Amino acid sequence: MDFEQAHERFIQSHLDNRTGERRGRLERGHQHAEKLFLQKIWWPLKGNFEYLHPEYEILDWRGKSYFGDFTYMPPFAPKLLLEVKGFNSHVKEMDRQGFGNECKRELFLSGLGYHVVSIAYDDVHQQPELIIAMMRMLLSRYDATPMIGDQLSFAEREVIRLAIILSYKLRPIDVTKELRMNYRRAVSLLKKLSNQGWFVPKFGSTGRRVVLYELVRSPFGGGISSSR
Repeated sequence: MDFEQAHERFIQSHLDNRTGERRGRLERGHQHAEKLFLQKIWWPLKGNFEYLHPEYEILDWRGKSYFGDFTYMPPFAPKLLLEVKGFNSHVKEMDRQGFGNECKRELFLSGLGYHVVSIAYDDVHQQPELIIAMMRMLLSRYDATPMIGDQLSFAEREVIRLAIILSYKLRPIDVTKELRMNYRRAVSLLKKLSNQGWFVPKFGSTGRRVVLYELVRSPFGGGISSSR
């Protein structure tokens, strides 16, 4: 399958699963710049559109809908939000309030667990090889296939994903707040994953009470470097 065929199927599959403004935004928002990024960067790099979502809706800090150009959400990895930015629309024609809102939006998205990456349209058009090389470095953190992911329950996978987002260290209260489960359930999952070798419990100053759990086993295979 060539790019044009794959691209048409990719967009149509998302259109088929959307209604209302989410569908309308995809019809209006996915234009030349976004298609060029897929053609010159993503397709040569990946050869497929798996886990990629065009014009992905996220509510911002004001409760208003924001549509990112692309969100990449493979299993076990933080969410990657990709923006293709033209100079005129994002810099030259932006006022101070617009600039401030964009900065606040990126900060808010980071707080939600998104890794926000901005790519200049001119670079996509004029230096695709350089962007591909940089994207390959970035995606090396996202693309490994979990070795035993199929043996984990959905809740266990979510706990591991949360640990990656929170710099590999989790408290039961983090699981309770972020995954909306009760404290006893959170402790039970962390203990089970610790027994399976995913986490190591860390004790407080008295050595009697576990205060947090550190992820020591990578879902991509092997251990996690102690140099972090």
